[in-house]
Amino acid sequence: MRHRVPASAGLLAMLLLGACTPTSAPEAVGTPTSAPSAPSAPGESCPASDARIAAVGSEAAMGLRILHLEFTNCSERPQHLSGYPRLRVLDENRTRMDVRVREGSAGIATVEGFDDPPRELTLQPGGTARTGLMWRNTNTATGAPGVGEYLEIAPTAGRPWQPVEQSAADRDGLHIDLGSTGTLGVRAWHRDESG
Repeated sequence: MRHRVPASAGLLAMLLLGACTPTSAPEAVGTPTSAPSAPSAPGESCPASDARIAAVGSEAAMGLRILHLEFTNCSERPQHLSGYPRLRVLDENRTRMDVRVREGSAGIATVEGFDDPPRELTLQPGGTARTGLMWRNTNTATGAPGVGEYLEIAPTAGRPWQPVEQSAADRDGLHIDLGSTGTLGVRAWHRDESG
């Protein structure tokens, strides 16, 4: 059965549960965080891919995890973006993990926006777009589950792979604790309409 979880309700649920339930360890994925640094001016210290892709916040509640990623056009020309990014999850040794990446919510949960269809985006220099990853920390098998600490991303088919930049809060890794599910849902690229 799929549960409807509004994107903005995840943090509130986590805080309420945390106030009522003793825990022996903090949540694996933290509360929403700020961007790792102010975006560079177009053309300034831009990767060879002409894009900077960074983890810009996360949410966790009742085993459901969401990680937000932001694409910044740091080149001096417009860039076109559409569809879904391609992702690789790496462990603490930067070895690729066996993870199924599915477009949309992948049946994990119903979260606003995750199943919206892709749209063609044109990003001017300095422009941004976002995507999100969703998974559950559910264990249905014995043995220690794998935990991803790093991500590589190809923004669209045909574009090169590049590492996802992590904020200071994530300097010890992104902690993608998939449990035994091994599945990530990924949202199509979209413009950030929260601000």
